[in-house]
Amino acid sequence: MRSEFPARRRFAIPGLFAALLLFAGGASAQRAPAKQADPAEEAGEKPKIRAITAFINLDPQNNAQQIAEAVKTLKYAKTVFESRGYEVQTIRISTQPFPLYTKGMSAEAALDFFRRYDALAEKEGFDASIGPAMLNADSPASEAELIPEIIRSTKILNASVVVAGDDGVRWPAIGAAARVMKALAEGTEHSQGNFRFSAIAMVPPLTPFYPGSYNVGFGRQFGIALQSANVVAAAFRDAPDLETARRKLTDSLGKHAFAIQFLAERIDRDMGWTYAGIDLSPAPLKDVSIGEAIENLTEEPFGSSGTLTAAATITAGLKAIGVKQSGYSGLMLPILEDGRLAQRWSEGRVTLDALLSYSAVCGTGLDTVPLPGDISEQQLALIIGDMASLAFKWRKPLSARLLPVAGKSAGERSEFDDPFLVNAVLQPLSSPAGKP
Repeated sequence: MRSEFPARRRFAIPGLFAALLLFAGGASAQRAPAKQADPAEEAGEKPKIRAITAFINLDPQNNAQQIAEAVKTLKYAKTVFESRGYEVQTIRISTQPFPLYTKGMSAEAALDFFRRYDALAEKEGFDASIGPAMLNADSPASEAELIPEIIRSTKILNASVVVAGDDGVRWPAIGAAARVMKALAEGTEHSQGNFRFSAIAMVPPLTPFYPGSYNVGFGRQFGIALQSANVVAAAFRDAPDLETARRKLTDSLGKHAFAIQFLAERIDRDMGWTYAGIDLSPAPLKDVSIGEAIENLTEEPFGSSGTLTAAATITAGLKAIGVKQSGYSGLMLPILEDGRLAQRWSEGRVTLDALLSYSAVCGTGLDTVPLPGDISEQQLALIIGDMASLAFKWRKPLSARLLPVAGKSAGERSEFDDPFLVNAVLQPLSSPAGKP
């Protein structure tokens, strides 16, 4: 750790006050640049586009044309963005909650439908979310029972369970989500099935990030998700205080956000699909690390004192960008998608409780968190319940994508085999309440 950190006054009180005050103001503090950004303008570090996500209201009987039109729009959008230097990693299609369009099907008929849809997605090169089970408070837990088999039987499809809404925390749904996670940990190769499943709380429709993405309207909309941890890292590098760091982030990412929005509105006009907004969450990917960006600011290892303040600063900087925002639009801390975060987790510097405390001022909850394989459904439910309680308390979107590793104990290393994941040492769980 660098001992000169306090002397450099990165967390000077005026900067800290300004950053937290702006965070408290949220979207009301948004501002736009004086003039429209040129989509081709070079503005320092350039983000990638993690996903262009199309939202459709899937007709299970007559969907060929729907999907063809969505793919055509997505591929056109990809061409437009890449012609202006924005690399696009994935194109995606998200539907309404799958129980709505599998109603009346037998389990085998539904699985056959999803296998065929998965094969089509692989052929056409798009990722797919089938939406959540248990969207409503009175939805039966049986809606979630098919999810483990859907994910086991497919390569691409993503799904979720809604565990909190405006009505409050939904404990039956939390139990159902815990059962799904346990089944996927024990029934998929390397326990990787949970990478395509999450418990979601207060997550709105038209969120472009996966797995908790879905549509509830007529469809024919699209949204953008960014991979911009590198932009945050550049903005924070050598910033003398929090206010400067926050302002640099708003200015540098804002230039690209307005440029991307300009191009998205062109796609809207050209293709007749409504632009739903951009999720500004600065997603990392392995060496493109949000953990490293935070350490640039605090000059301390991620998980040390100051990490929560840095998280609030990032979210404040994002909220101040006056584009049409959607989804989470807050700090993402996916442990196994970020090399530095995985390192700090392996070192024992980061805990589940710490991640939840950061989520109180930022982003997405508990994302790609590795857990010992002997975790019980009850323990999973307690963890999911903490996330859901926090989301409902602050009326903010959060999710839990937990990755128990079957056959692995605390102190052992995960062995995931996925291009988007790194591996880390599994940490011991605290005991459930009332047990030693």
